[in-house]
Amino acid sequence: MATVLAAPPLAPKPIVAWSSPLSFMDSKETRPALKQLQQSAPPSRSRKERPCDGCRRRKSKCVLQDSGRCVLCEFHKQECTFVEKAQPRKRKVDDGTDAELTPTRPVATPTVGSARAEPQHHTNSIERLPSNQASVPLRRPFAVDESLSLQRHRHCKLLGQTTALDSSLIRLGSFNEKNETQSRHGILRQVNCNEYFSIHADADVQIPDDEARALAEIERIVGPHEPALIDIYFRNVQPSYPIIQEQAFLDRHRHGDKQFNPPLLAAMYLLALSWWEQDPELAKHTKPDVARLEYIAVTALTVAMQRPKISAVQAGLLLLQRAKSSTWTLTVQLVALGQDIGLHLDCSSWSIPVWERRLRKRLAWALYMQDKWSAVMHGRPSHINPADWVVQQPTEQDFDESIDPTLTRVQEVTEPQLAHGRTVFMQMIKLTGIMAEVYETFYSETAKADYARAGRFATQLVLNRAKPVQIKLKEWFAKLPTECKMDNYTAGELSSTGYLHLGYFAAEISIHRRIVQSLDTKHAEPYLLYICRSAAKTRLISAMDFVNRLKPEHLHAFWYFPSTNNFALIGTFGALLQATSPGREEAAFYASRLHEYQWTLSMSAKKAHWIQGALDMLEANGDMLKALPEKP
Repeated sequence: MATVLAAPPLAPKPIVAWSSPLSFMDSKETRPALKQLQQSAPPSRSRKERPCDGCRRRKSKCVLQDSGRCVLCEFHKQECTFVEKAQPRKRKVDDGTDAELTPTRPVATPTVGSARAEPQHHTNSIERLPSNQASVPLRRPFAVDESLSLQRHRHCKLLGQTTALDSSLIRLGSFNEKNETQSRHGILRQVNCNEYFSIHADADVQIPDDEARALAEIERIVGPHEPALIDIYFRNVQPSYPIIQEQAFLDRHRHGDKQFNPPLLAAMYLLALSWWEQDPELAKHTKPDVARLEYIAVTALTVAMQRPKISAVQAGLLLLQRAKSSTWTLTVQLVALGQDIGLHLDCSSWSIPVWERRLRKRLAWALYMQDKWSAVMHGRPSHINPADWVVQQPTEQDFDESIDPTLTRVQEVTEPQLAHGRTVFMQMIKLTGIMAEVYETFYSETAKADYARAGRFATQLVLNRAKPVQIKLKEWFAKLPTECKMDNYTAGELSSTGYLHLGYFAAEISIHRRIVQSLDTKHAEPYLLYICRSAAKTRLISAMDFVNRLKPEHLHAFWYFPSTNNFALIGTFGALLQATSPGREEAAFYASRLHEYQWTLSMSAKKAHWIQGALDMLEANGDMLKALPEKP
């Protein structure tokens, strides 16, 4: 009997490398977004039917769609009307072509360290264009329009393996050069042999069209300081938290693109405003309205999340780096949004631009860290399941942000600074994995039930489970690269190493906190009690000494979002040791150390205002300790 072998699934076509956007007239074949609309449109009308007003002004072929709008009007996101009268024909010049006067407007280019943008003036010129082409020069699409999940007019959703659409049936379709096929369910895009996305036009999602108003208000709030704030962001935030594709963003920004994601732009400005007082030029001016900017960012993000894109995830993550904006609900929403666009999958073999694969990997791990540390901060279950997380660990190559070598950086960030930032980011990913294990081992609901059932043997059970995790932490710390050491910094240059070491102490303290909580001071063996409490005391003193050694170069740098909570966690651990002290002398020791720690934080808060949140938590702990009975 013959055996029938199923044909292996066909791999998608590789994506053609993106070329630099230039201001010149493109043909339809070099405009993929427009070409896609034209391919999906019905046959054009006869010449007897008049073109719409927009196509008439552009002198372009008018192709109506079933929606009633023509292809070009939908592409340019404008109304498709038929109310204007025919314009008189222009006189012909000697060579038989129409003479079109094409004025070129100045393009604002951000200047390093400056709050103003110097325009680049170009001489007006007369371009002779064939009569069947538009009179206004067009530019090639931005790099984002060649991507899967950063397009300006479309968004995508992952088609899961258990949906009603089966990949074996989808691959029977006829795919174009962008690996897209048309179906009754809309446009479907193949990224590898088994993964598909549905592609949707932003205009199909019926939401309040407030993006233009939001962008206008953001521009009004920021005013002429926009270039300086963008410069600050890419100098102080991007190296340590590289979740933006810098070259793609700056290319759009330089060319005056007005279709930026409003919450992303507002979130970038919000983070950059943290360094307003440190900039000698900006400090001379009134600081923009931070509260209003944050309100716009949050409300605009709610709208943006209805069109799943990478930019919405980026905006949410940046907002969550601000202590006042950091909420568990938003974190959960971002995890769901990230899964919608497939951030939990391994995109290494996907047929998408290389720069997008690298960005996806960095963004995916930023989302992973956000979920795990937020779970610790809020005492909630993590929403990222290890069984459904197959993203590879990033390598140094994944931090290469080049798309086109002809595009240069707006400001200079030295290679050592970039290397330091990406090393800290990668080490934080490894530390987060250990911290996730700490949380699952000691604070998950099943773990708490295990310790409750263990009764008087709970401490021994905790200690047995703590040893493997403590060994991982010790090995992680011992293998830290030289550039991640606290004393490895250059005077006058910001160093974000502080948040990495603070996260390490938070992980250590979380283990010892559970050990101390399990101790029964009345019935525990004296030697076991002494060993456990001595180890906890050593960790507390080490953490407090670390805070004492922080320099201005550390305090003024970028700090990861759980840092406020982690500073407070050190104080909470000291308060726990004071409350559980068996005698008055030991309790007085911890009270004294807590007083010193509070003073240290108050001094640090003068340089880093966000530390005030940790001080508020310490004061709340102090009020509770007032009810502590006197020790024997």
